[in-house]
Amino acid sequence: MSVMNAAPAARAARRVLLPIALMVAACASQAQSNGSEAAPSPAHLAAQARWRAELSAFDAADRQQWPSEGGVVFVGSSTIRFWTRLAQDFPQLPVVINRGFGGSTMADCSFFARELVLRYKPRHVLVYAGDNDLAEGRTPIEVLESFAQFANSVRAELPDARISYISIKPSPSREKLLPRMRETNDIVAAYLRRLPNSDYIDVFTPMLGGDGRPRAELFLRDQLHLNDEGYRLWRSVIGAQLARPADRAELSIAPASR
Repeated sequence: MSVMNAAPAARAARRVLLPIALMVAACASQAQSNGSEAAPSPAHLAAQARWRAELSAFDAADRQQWPSEGGVVFVGSSTIRFWTRLAQDFPQLPVVINRGFGGSTMADCSFFARELVLRYKPRHVLVYAGDNDLAEGRTPIEVLESFAQFANSVRAELPDARISYISIKPSPSREKLLPRMRETNDIVAAYLRRLPNSDYIDVFTPMLGGDGRPRAELFLRDQLHLNDEGYRLWRSVIGAQLARPADRAELSIAPASR
């Protein structure tokens, strides 16, 4: 079945999935609130061991120069980590904090919301994660569950902070995961439409060519990470979204994926 012929069936499946996904996300947030003082799970402990060096590096950077409160935190996987010109690309933001750590998942961002986000008391949090979750075999609903837990952690301590989710990008090296990427993007976008002061930023659609396939020219040779042209596209899309108030931006968002 071609990509184009598969699209109607995929959209129908996502319509069925959305109510289930939103219920799961609500349950995940409630469970997190009820168990906020519980001991770390085995998965959390494993993540602490895996990311000890990266978290220590962030601590060292903070000791050298603690970021001012009220800034903007970008958190997520290697796409954020490798965005070396992040602060220069958004000069309108007085404080930009890059907390990307390569290979991380949405689950990891949820586990370490305090270390990566809450400690800085930002006014805006942008997260790019979920790509690696799918590559490791997690389902779109599991990604949404992790994101809902992350968002709940942020809102619990920073109720006025804006939360933005940058859609999973369509990497050529992971083209076989496109259906799951679309599902994930759609259900996260639907969840955010119910979350005040939040928005979904669609980088997925402009990174597809006219044939519905990923645009290889936006990626490095590994066809997974962005090149300069890819980051220019992201700067344009994200910059336009940053210029809008979150609630109004929410109404102008394009469909999560096509």
